[in-house]
Amino acid sequence: MFALEDLPRWFLYVFGIPFGLAWGSFLNVVIHRLPRDQNLAFPGSRCPGCGKPIAPYDNVPVLSWLLLRGRARCCGTPISPRYPAVELIGGLLAWAVIELVVWQLPAGTSFGLALVHFVLALALGLALVAMALIDLEFMILPDSLTLGGAALGLASAGLRGVGYSNALLGAAAGFVLIWLPFVFLHSKLRGYPGMGLGDAKLVALAGAWFGWQGTVFALLAGAAQGTVILLVVMLVGRGMDEPEAVKRERAEYEAELAVATPEERAELEREAALDPLFAAPKSGFGKIRVSFGPFLALSILEYLLLGPAIVEWLSSWMLGS
Repeated sequence: MFALEDLPRWFLYVFGIPFGLAWGSFLNVVIHRLPRDQNLAFPGSRCPGCGKPIAPYDNVPVLSWLLLRGRARCCGTPISPRYPAVELIGGLLAWAVIELVVWQLPAGTSFGLALVHFVLALALGLALVAMALIDLEFMILPDSLTLGGAALGLASAGLRGVGYSNALLGAAAGFVLIWLPFVFLHSKLRGYPGMGLGDAKLVALAGAWFGWQGTVFALLAGAAQGTVILLVVMLVGRGMDEPEAVKRERAEYEAELAVATPEERAELEREAALDPLFAAPKSGFGKIRVSFGPFLALSILEYLLLGPAIVEWLSSWMLGS
């Protein structure tokens, strides 16, 4: 089989970027339906206003939204610019993976192996984008993405040169480093977890893909970038309100609690005690309720695309050279 360098660079972009745009379009379906427990495959895409099926020619990534000027053809309902933005992210991710992952493979790598690396890296990048946006809107990280992504990382560790032992160690360390202090001990000391299990599973995903190095980077870079961004948001006077989806879920819980029998009420309260989102947020700095998942996802994406450069820079900095 011919090697990767036998192909012109433009060939990979011509096929890879549209592939990323198409999967970016499907990513919109995942972001909308997965946290609502809806089927990802059926029904097909429908108008958000009148519910009519969207024709294939009106479902071309980015282009259809521009031609329709951001409105549905059938009824004129405005279509959120988030949809073409996510599609565009899919195309940009495909370009970045080709440039920063595929073209960095060793000389002589077969086209087939390069294609596998492309698909794996793009799948991880798209999953990270989905997790970040879902966590921002719902403050949850679906197991199908965190655990599914970790399983894919473990299964492909040998192929990607990470090594199965390093991947297993990184995944286990990532989970324990979040679960032990912020979930288990925090619950024992304060009666509720300080972080969700979803964050622990997401750090485990970083370890499964990149070993213990990925775990350390995800934690440190995620915390550092999150702190900086939150400080900037607070300094410019922006509020840190909870997502509307979280408020609705708490209102539904309180309504269910009001009509429950004593036995049902006790069971509901036991379940709610395991999830801090069911308690009303407290005011004051240090008590703000913020999704950590997007910052973790950002740091993992950075490591996916720039991992070798990051390791080289850190090594030079630590050795003082």
